[in-house]
Amino acid sequence: MTDVIVIGGGAAGWSAALAATQAGASVKLFEKLPDSGGSSAMSGGCLAFAGTDLQHTQGVSDSPDLLFRDLMDVGQEQNDPALVRTYCDAQLATCDWLRDIGVRFSPVIETASGQSVPRVHTVDPADAVRTLKAAAERTERLTYQADRPVAALETDTAGRVAGVRLADGSIERADRGVVLASGGFAKNAELLERYAPHYAKAVFVAGAGSQGDGLQMGLELGADLRDMDYVKGTFGKHPTDETNDHSLQAVYKGAIAVNQDGRRFVDESISYKLLGDAVMAQPWHTAYQIMDQGIFDTGDDRVRILDFGRRLEEGLFYVGASLRELAAQIEIDPDDLAATVERYNAAVDAGHDPDFGRTHLVHKHGRLRRIETAPFYAYPSTAVVFGTYCGLRIDPQARVLRTDGGPIAGLFAAGEVTGGFHGAAYMTGSALGKAIVFGRIAGTEAGRA
Repeated sequence: MTDVIVIGGGAAGWSAALAATQAGASVKLFEKLPDSGGSSAMSGGCLAFAGTDLQHTQGVSDSPDLLFRDLMDVGQEQNDPALVRTYCDAQLATCDWLRDIGVRFSPVIETASGQSVPRVHTVDPADAVRTLKAAAERTERLTYQADRPVAALETDTAGRVAGVRLADGSIERADRGVVLASGGFAKNAELLERYAPHYAKAVFVAGAGSQGDGLQMGLELGADLRDMDYVKGTFGKHPTDETNDHSLQAVYKGAIAVNQDGRRFVDESISYKLLGDAVMAQPWHTAYQIMDQGIFDTGDDRVRILDFGRRLEEGLFYVGASLRELAAQIEIDPDDLAATVERYNAAVDAGHDPDFGRTHLVHKHGRLRRIETAPFYAYPSTAVVFGTYCGLRIDPQARVLRTDGGPIAGLFAAGEVTGGFHGAAYMTGSALGKAIVFGRIAGTEAGRA
């Protein structure tokens, strides 16, 4: 018999598998697709860590306590403070844990959603998943089976989760516990219609395995849910381009967002999940990120959401020698766009945005910039749903909880299948960070159960 079964081969699953083997357990990981990686490997590779030596080297002062305050603020206090505290207390050790197995970090990026200070540590996401997998395999306590979907959880006579039933009908037993790390439901039309009908017109980009399997397995055993009202898309996806999976966040470098009437409609510094809500309420669910050459030059080709140069090379930007020329290209009244930019520049000069209260580039970080230096750029933007950021309720030990608040014995969960951590919105790096931090916790807890 195996000690621990892990369902799903993304960052959460492989983190759980590695941690469980390090706790001395034998592990079987089942991945329903031919290859592991899932939505994690398709992500932007951002991790929200605070107080690291990389930050110190770059002169950034940060702490787990500031990270906690930012996460709760961005989540509008709707997130579970116990989960957020657990993440903040565990993230520094998890960063070291990743480095110890060979995960390589790029320099901390300056501007990202929900940050009071620069704290987004970037990795190659697919490589990070492969590194976690290789580390787990080196323990020689792991059995990995791809292309083997799990159909249901199995319980013993006492109601404890004691294994899984695979799609082929076979039963696999787990002596210590099962970890659900099966991802979200961004590819399940029925669940999206139930929980996120307001995003019916959004673009969806997620791993093919994001069908909500684990969510439904947990529900069958009476699991509670969290944050189901907060399924949100990310602002900044080009509405017609299919080659770029990731959004572009020029607003966090100083751009403004205008609708087809040439008017701003939101404080552009808020979480790009809330920006996603805002753009879905605009005509044709579309806006334009408007910037000048000075803002364009602050792009960062190391980070997908800030790689302006590549998008320009691919012909995705509109470019005009003047604001009026730009407005004609995007079919906005030139007087309206010019008036919007003029009013915004005046607000930057005055230090007060009377329309939407914007005070920083992003969250509480960065000084606003005027839009004044030709040429001028416009990037068409809608919302894209990368993940569902809600799901099974867990406690700080990553145990899945019933609706009465008690744990379902033998069942742990981590990553996108879980809810409660993000709350009403989202901080850059918190999804992949959550997957790895709580994957590690789930694997450790299951491995020593």
